[in-house]
Amino acid sequence: MNLPARLALAAAAALLALGAQAVVVTDERGVNVDLPKPPQRIVTLLPSLTEFVCTMGACDRLVGVDRYSNWPDSVRGLPQVGGGIDPNVEAIVALKPDVVLLAKSSRVTERLETLGLKVLVLEPKSHADVRRVLDVIGQVLGTSDAQRAWSAIDASVSAAAQSLPAGVKSTRVYFEINSTPYAAGEVSFIGETLARLGVRNIVPASLGPFPKLNPEFVVRANPDLIMVGERSAQGMEQRPGWAGIKAVREGRICRFTAAESDVLVRPGPRMGEAARLMAHCLQEKAK
Repeated sequence: MNLPARLALAAAAALLALGAQAVVVTDERGVNVDLPKPPQRIVTLLPSLTEFVCTMGACDRLVGVDRYSNWPDSVRGLPQVGGGIDPNVEAIVALKPDVVLLAKSSRVTERLETLGLKVLVLEPKSHADVRRVLDVIGQVLGTSDAQRAWSAIDASVSAAAQSLPAGVKSTRVYFEINSTPYAAGEVSFIGETLARLGVRNIVPASLGPFPKLNPEFVVRANPDLIMVGERSAQGMEQRPGWAGIKAVREGRICRFTAAESDVLVRPGPRMGEAARLMAHCLQEKAK
């Protein structure tokens, strides 16, 4: 084979290798996002997406995150580009990312695309979503670890459920997101975890995933146990009528630290840890 032929063959092989790395994924908008190769410079604008990338072994590819991303510890030293909903576009562009991962609620998607950046909209809201987003991020990163990662999460939730005594299963739980109050309903990812633990959520599916409640609703529902972040829990006993709620009256309130609350309210790789926190609360407080 002469030299020009060998060069042509080598070029063809290189193109084939590059093509083998290219990936097209469909995001939450139904948009096909074409990436010519696995991205090496990634910006994430949602804490759960940051955690997904790191769980898939690609923390070293992150070049910027939103201000709330704080796990694992290694991401704390990365440039922060503002909040997830309305981040600093100029700061993102300056980082020259190969792709930006963000939530559907972000207001900068179209602007980033207009500026020539690849944008992938991913927003897990349920256990099924977590599995799907793992698959998508695995494809984007060019790894085959998504099934392993999901299996570990799923097994951890199951183990937490199996650790609970049978007597806990009838516990009626109120999970408060903040003191407005917003609560986690049956159809939220938190509600799905509670269901897998075998307990009953006082907030029905008909109210949506994270409804704003009339405080009187909680008084009438009279939960056996309350799960709440320690900040939201301040003054809970003094709310009108709440002193008569069984959980308040009997001191069955689990007050989670800020770090624990981060684990609990993020639909992502740490859902198994969230299930363990809930199970520990039930073991300590439910009777």
